[in-house]
Amino acid sequence: MDAFKVLEIKKSVYEGNDKRAGALRSGLKKDGVFLLNLMSSPGSGKTTTVMRTIEALRGDMRIGVLEADIDSDVDARTVAESGTRVIQLHSGGMCHLTADMTRQGLEGLGTEGLDLVILENIGNLICTAEVDVGAAKSAMILSVPEGDDKPLKYPMMFERVDVLLINKIDAISFFNFDMEAVRERVTAMNPGIKIIPISAKTGEGVAEWADWIRSAVRDWKRA
Repeated sequence: MDAFKVLEIKKSVYEGNDKRAGALRSGLKKDGVFLLNLMSSPGSGKTTTVMRTIEALRGDMRIGVLEADIDSDVDARTVAESGTRVIQLHSGGMCHLTADMTRQGLEGLGTEGLDLVILENIGNLICTAEVDVGAAKSAMILSVPEGDDKPLKYPMMFERVDVLLINKIDAISFFNFDMEAVRERVTAMNPGIKIIPISAKTGEGVAEWADWIRSAVRDWKRA
């Protein structure tokens, strides 16, 4: 007989979160609010991408933004300058948001009158990939300076997202970045993933990204 018990804490915590995430997702569906979870490493260009996305969709959708960070309100201030409804979420040191934290953020933001809420998740490729926040779809950004081997190092993130944005392609000539290698590695892990090269700085590729969101929201409303 074993001298001790093994308690699967991680599984138990995530199961509870998954139930709450499912309930949140159902509630948002009922209210007609599409929640997009946008994840990446720090410095990948998330906020610039969010700003470009707002610009591209402004005439089609009413958009709100949840800015999640361990601390600071720099990103929320940037988004607020566009006139977009935004709220800053501080995680209290946690490296990811949970479904409950996302729900609190949505309540603070106020979703009435919104079609799309973008959650700019905390910069992290590990914890954020594991935790369901109740989003309808998830996307991640891989920036060119991070390297084309990122999918090999953080496979879970690439396996779980619906879209991969490869950002900073305007700087690709300065880095040893193999676009085709990334495509091959990622599609082997996640055959259904959509890969969109963009430059949030110049706007290249953003129209295709905006079209994907329009299509995803349209399909989600019909389902």
